Amino acid sequence: MRDYWRVRDYWSPFAEMPSPKVYGETASADGEAAFNAHLGNTFELDQPSSGETVGQEHSPFGIALNIRYPKSDPDTLIRAAAAAQSAGRAAGPKAWVGVSLEILARLNRASFEIGHSVMHTTDQAFMMAFQAGGPHAQDCALDAVVYDQLRRIPADAHWEKPQGKNPPLAMHKRFAIIPRGTALVLGCCTFLTWNGYPGLFADLATGNTVIVKPHPGAVLPLAITVRIAREVLREAGFDPNVVTLLATDPGDGPLV
Repeated sequence: MRDYWRVRDYWSPFAEMPSPKVYGETASADGEAAFNAHLGNTFELDQPSSGETVGQEHSPFGIALNIRYPKSDPDTLIRAAAAAQSAGRAAGPKAWVGVSLEILARLNRASFEIGHSVMHTTDQAFMMAFQAGGPHAQDCALDAVVYDQLRRIPADAHWEKPQGKNPPLAMHKRFAIIPRGTALVLGCCTFLTWNGYPGLFADLATGNTVIVKPHPGAVLPLAITVRIAREVLREAGFDPNVVTLLATDPGDGPLV
């Protein structure tokens, strides 16, 4: 990957045109089928939940969505996130960034599924939903994975101060990047991935845990994002509760 963030010219690894030459001959049909499979079903997400479900999304195109999502208690998710961070913080920046990039690669492969999901929750035409909800949002996420800055911090340093006739003062220093804690990403009901991914991936790339709280009218695209992130985290040996979903119904009261 070239260091495009240094020169700030145009570069993207994610094709913005939904071309079968780039995404594969069956990608469009497979993505639409994946979206249709969500309709009328409970979205499977193996995270802490109350056993109840929520979900009242409506498609402006007349399709009955009827998708239900696991209902979770905010305090339970916060405790799960804290436990996940305790186990994962020692992995270090290279691992955090590597997991973030793998999540992005898989999100790109799911661009058609996400595109249809954005289309039917935001009233966007498919091309805009595909581009802004998929590759353009992924570009924003990649900008936030700032390993170039993280790797400037030395892991070790030898410090020595001359003392004239006396032996020099010498110290061996070790530095560690310390995550700040658990972040909350709030999803809007328009460009929800484009606006949500920068915060999500900036936190993941710096070892923080994230609770994703979508707008009640546009849950599915971020639910898919959380599902993919959890799959990658688990495969990489992390606690998947590094990323969780806090889905709510319209009109739900204060969360904390």
